[in-house]
Amino acid sequence: MKQIVMPRLGLTMETGTLVKWHKSVGDIFAEGEVIFEVESDKVSNEIEAQFSGTLRKIIVREGESVPVAEPVAEAEETT
Repeated sequence: MKQIVMPRLGLTMETGTLVKWHKSVGDIFAEGEVIFEVESDKVSNEIEAQFSGTLRKIIVREGESVPVAEPVAEAEETT
């Protein structure tokens, strides 16, 4: 299992709010595909997958905030 973490979207960003999941548990995604949206300092960003895989567990729900580099989900990487 690989963790998907809250990205740092700016030099001063310490936390981000997960606004929307574009994938559900069990969904397959490709590298570069948008999997969730994050809001920080009132700016919303679409976050792309860094690898291809299957979403196995959502840790952070929509509307919740989490520190940078903390896991938001777990996925099984495909090769």
